[in-house]
Amino acid sequence: MFKTWVYLIDTVQMDARAAFEKDPAARSWLEVLTCYPGLQAIVFYRVAHLLHRSRLYWPARFLAHIARWLTGVEIHPGATLGRGIFIDHGMGVVIGETAIVGDGALIYQGVTLGGTGKQKGKRHPTLGHNVVVGTGAKILGDIEIGDNTRIGAGSVVLRSVPSDCTVVGVPGRVVYQAGERIDPLAHGQVPDPVADVIRTLVRRVDELESELQQLRAAKLGQPVPPSCSVEPDVCEDFRCG
Repeated sequence: MFKTWVYLIDTVQMDARAAFEKDPAARSWLEVLTCYPGLQAIVFYRVAHLLHRSRLYWPARFLAHIARWLTGVEIHPGATLGRGIFIDHGMGVVIGETAIVGDGALIYQGVTLGGTGKQKGKRHPTLGHNVVVGTGAKILGDIEIGDNTRIGAGSVVLRSVPSDCTVVGVPGRVVYQAGERIDPLAHGQVPDPVADVIRTLVRRVDELESELQQLRAAKLGQPVPPSCSVEPDVCEDFRCG
């Protein structure tokens, strides 16, 4: 029992250090311990999880209920959370009973690690190590998210994702990063596949309009106009030719 509590204290210390590593606003241990609801929710969870493993289910759930009331974060005591996890801001985070979260995860406010039905057994997602889950993202069902994967803000993920990927959109789509390591706090580097598709379509429309003008000019025996070489981002709504 003594070793269990020593392990618990060591784990909480790792969780607190993660706040300094992942939040540039963290200034002191006193601030982190007293003013970070995400860390407080994890501390409550650690104790509740021990009670849950000891089959003291009602005390575990009641402690989790108190934690939700105090922090706005709901973590079922049956969930399995690794070490060095940081829940930033925390409000609205929900982690289900059979969810598994690996070491070093970074979870932002409004995230749900939930199920998709009332089936028994494993019904919540499994996150690997060093996973980043952006604001408002939903990861649902018994799926696996690989190590070092980033889930973009507002994404809804319903299928398993390999390691070292970025997922964005509804439903979530994988966008590979060519093996490059990306700063987990660099949200501005998360690609936008919808914008990429729109740019490609606009560029293609420009090409087709240019080809159509060339065909019309050739048919009428007029000088062939030059093709448009200006990027859609520069042209915007203007169409060359």
